[in-house]
Amino acid sequence: MATRLVQINMKARDDAMLGGFWAQALGWEVSSEGPGVTNLEPEGFDYPDPVAVCVDLIVSSEPKTVKNRVHVDLASTSAAQQAEMVARLKDLGATLADIGQGDVPWTVMADPEGNEFCVLDARPGYRDTGPIAAVVVDCVDPRAMARFWGDATDWMLHEVTDQEAVLRSAKGVGPYLRFVRTPGVKTVWNRVHLDVRPYPGDNLAAEAARLRALGATAIDLDVPWMVLADPEGNEFCLLAPS
Repeated sequence: MATRLVQINMKARDDAMLGGFWAQALGWEVSSEGPGVTNLEPEGFDYPDPVAVCVDLIVSSEPKTVKNRVHVDLASTSAAQQAEMVARLKDLGATLADIGQGDVPWTVMADPEGNEFCVLDARPGYRDTGPIAAVVVDCVDPRAMARFWGDATDWMLHEVTDQEAVLRSAKGVGPYLRFVRTPGVKTVWNRVHLDVRPYPGDNLAAEAARLRALGATAIDLDVPWMVLADPEGNEFCLLAPS
């Protein structure tokens, strides 16, 4: 048994507005929309497929108070394209952000609701990822997170050090999942989190039990899916098999 990383869930004060920003930023389409929920995916996408990690925006009245522990890195193919992307994203409503990054070759930005993201410098390893080069998670122990998420999903470990762990779908497509050693610990509910989904025919309860045996903890919420937290307390949703 295994799960697949299928989407990131992002809380939003205005899901339709923020969904419109991210749809234009990624060149994706709004695949579905309902009261308080906006889903984004590439045009013609057959969900779920590891070629893309979709974006699910959920309305929330809770204010953003700290730097998000989960963010996306956007891919570029050249210095010129990186500069063009930054200018275009500013026109869409993004702003430059200072999170103490110093002099780095990537550009840190924030979307219209303050969610941090990075526009990366050109990197050969990210040429085939699609617009999202990586989903990045701040953590205390990259090695421990690699063990948990490597066992929890069918994603393969590409690199692990004391500073960073990198995974990607076993099919070798789509974005990377990076766990980056970062000072500080989790203090509030993550406004951006991962959603995973078992394969068709798998048993949801059995998969939840397997994840708990790996080190996840259950969170009791009145929702039609299962909410758990990884060993560092990062919430994630276990969706129905599909």
